[in-house]
This record gives sequence, C-alpha cells and structure tokens, in this order.
Amino acid sequence: QVRLVESGGGLVQAGGSLRLSCAASERTFSSLTVGWFRQAPGKEREFVAAITWSRRNIFYGDSVEGRFTISRDNAKNTAYLQMSSLKPEDTAVYYCAADLDYSRNWRDYEYWGQGTQVTVSS
Repeated sequence: QVRLVESGGGLVQAGGSLRLSCAASERTFSSLTVGWFRQAPGKEREFVAAITWSRRNIFYGDSVEGRFTISRDNAKNTAYLQMSSLKPEDTAVYYCAADLDYSRNWRDYEYWGQGTQVTVSS
C-alpha cells in the first residue's frame, strides 16, 4: 500500500504561481507512474499531468500545457507540480495519484492522496 500526501495548495492571484508536492510513504513509489488530477465543484475529475517512473515520458492536459510542469525526485519519494500563469478556472482540489501504468483516466489509478485546495482569485 502506498500512501500519498499532497501539500502546497492555497490562495493565489491570477497570473501567480504555486508548487504542489506529493510525498509517498513507500520506496515502491519510484517504480510507479504519478498523475495529477483536479476536480472543481460539480465537475468531473480532470487529468492535469503525468510522469512515468523514469521521467522519460511526461504528459499534460490540454488546459495546462505550457503553464504547468510535472517533475519527480525518486530519491525523495516525491513528485511535484509547478503551476504558473494561474487562471481562476484552475481553481479546484488537486490530487496526486500513482499506478504502475500511465493513463489519463483517473479510474485507472490505484493510489490516491487526500487532495489539496488551489484557489485562484481574479
């Protein structure tokens, strides 16, 4: 069982930046793909970004491409989501997830964090 804990959320003005962290409890995390998802009230959970265990493959959702950067440090069992040029529509609860394989479908991920709120004011 891999436990994930997100941190770094908060309130930021439009155009600002935040960095989210996802810390894992187990070293097996380094062999898993990590995905970031977000969910706004009344909306479906949305794919944001994913990075494979080797960092060789990185994927972004269309709405964040060019503004967000996903990364990971396997030695620290931690993944990151650097968010820049934030917009009010980026407001959501952000979740990190992990699984053996990459997918853009949140239902395919086995391990989840509790989520962290990101609020972007206009």
